[in-house]
Amino acid sequence: MEKQDSQFSVAIVGGGVAGVTLTIALAKRGIDVQIFEQAPQFTEIGAGIAFSPNAKQAMKKCDPAVHEAYLHVATASGNPDKVNTWYDFVDGYTDKDSEHWLFDVTRDAPADGCHRAHFLEEMIKLVPEGTAHFNKHLDNLVENGDDKPITLKFSDGTTAEADVGKSLIATDGIKSSVRGMMFGKDSLVAKPTYTHRYAYRGLLKMENAVKALGKDLATNRTMHLGQDGHILTFPVAHGKILNVVAFKYDPGEWTDSRLVVPTTKEDAKRDYRGWGSKVQAIVDLLEDKLDKWAIFDLGDHPVSTYAKGRIAIVGDAAHATGPHHGAGAGICIEDSAILAELLAVAWTRLEEQSTRVSKTEVLENVLKVFDGERRERTQWLVQSSRASVELYEWRDRLCKRDPAKIKEQILWRNHKIWRVDMDDMVAEANRKLEELIM
Repeated sequence: MEKQDSQFSVAIVGGGVAGVTLTIALAKRGIDVQIFEQAPQFTEIGAGIAFSPNAKQAMKKCDPAVHEAYLHVATASGNPDKVNTWYDFVDGYTDKDSEHWLFDVTRDAPADGCHRAHFLEEMIKLVPEGTAHFNKHLDNLVENGDDKPITLKFSDGTTAEADVGKSLIATDGIKSSVRGMMFGKDSLVAKPTYTHRYAYRGLLKMENAVKALGKDLATNRTMHLGQDGHILTFPVAHGKILNVVAFKYDPGEWTDSRLVVPTTKEDAKRDYRGWGSKVQAIVDLLEDKLDKWAIFDLGDHPVSTYAKGRIAIVGDAAHATGPHHGAGAGICIEDSAILAELLAVAWTRLEEQSTRVSKTEVLENVLKVFDGERRERTQWLVQSSRASVELYEWRDRLCKRDPAKIKEQILWRNHKIWRVDMDDMVAEANRKLEELIM
């Protein structure tokens, strides 16, 4: 049933994957939503991105059109026999065929990836006209009391009002201004933590990669393991491009105020000196001028709640994680799916006038349930990503360089992410909300 009159409005601050998917999901449900992005347009930083089975379930739950948008740009491994292979794990140090191969990790669904910008371009088409507002840097939030809208004040002097204000994933989601407003800008939880890893990223022409690496390594998803570093590669752009992310352990601190700094291929060569010929070939194919990406997360000082009153932090603003599971964006889409369903229940109950509490209490309970349902899983992911990179870089004190032990740990951790049922997660969240408001 199409809803003609809104019971409340939702403001989303931040226009990355999570912010856009939540906007689409709420608009699909007929909920009054506006999204505010500080950039002049929707943008995504980084290159390749992959989504696991749980993320694809969440896309469909947000709106089947979101999943269809992903399928338009998704790229699978080049070998049809490896469609379900998450990664082939190889020893990045050795060139001996008998020792190079370690193991593979497969799952019960296709393992594919895409270029972040390509996926965002497809999703933008689903955002209703007039919903998005750009060049909107949030300076302050003002709560005006129960049953009154929250005022959002932007640096350009404009304001907006909404019954629910949220900070969602954006290009600077990990530095969320709303998290600082909720907990104090000088609090420990307001500041992300350097994970002692940085990465070089590159996009290689597939024909060049095939010549240098061979077809199998170039066209399939591969993880090159080594001491204090690892390199992952997977095809994007329908197999025309090979996405490369080369990680390196850094015992020092990150002293630059920027999370991304310019560097050169020579720096990358120094970091992987002494590695095997395949890794050397990957590094040789990188551009002469590169960016070095510091890997920060919210693991040292996780927030105690994702919601205060009618304000919530969602996605990277709440639980920014390292990329070592390839699940960060997908877990944010889970956030969007569950929050959209909770808000849809609230919308319907308020429209039917079937709640025993006020509108303000309904919205506060939506966010309370969201926090209760999401915080344990999402904060576990942050810590598990940290543990996973230790496995890849032979730094785990129990597994060390033992392939069997490493694989066992990887499977256990990934299965906790992949093997969930979004329908059950949504149903449980909705049940808890109904108990509080009906």
